[in-house]
Amino acid sequence: MSREQSLILMLDAAAKMQWNIALILEAKAIEAEKVRNWTLNHLNGDSFLTHSDQVGEPLKMHEQLVELLEGLTRMETGLCNNLKAVMVQNDSEDSGMDGGMFGGMDLGDMGK
Repeated sequence: MSREQSLILMLDAAAKMQWNIALILEAKAIEAEKVRNWTLNHLNGDSFLTHSDQVGEPLKMHEQLVELLEGLTRMETGLCNNLKAVMVQNDSEDSGMDGGMFGGMDLGDMGK
C-alpha cells in the first residue's frame, strides 16, 4: 500500500469518526430536549423547599452540560491536531509534486 493510500485511509477513518460523533450529538440533543420538557413540566417553585435548592439543582444540570461540551471540545481538538499532522507532513513531502494530494490547497489559512 502506498503512502498516499495510507493517508487516504486515515482521512476516511477520521471522516467516519466525525460521522459517529455527529450521531452521538444528535442523540444527546434529543435526550436534552426530553430533559428540558420534563424539567419544564415537573420542576417549579413549589418543588423545592428553599431558594438555595431551587438555584442549586439547575446549576448541577448546567455543570453536567458544560462538562459534556468541554469533553467534546477536547476530543475535536485532538482529532483536528491529528488531521493537521497528516496534512502538514503530506504537504512537506509532496512539495515537489504538482499540488500534492489536495491540489495545492493551503490548509493553514482555513481557520483565518
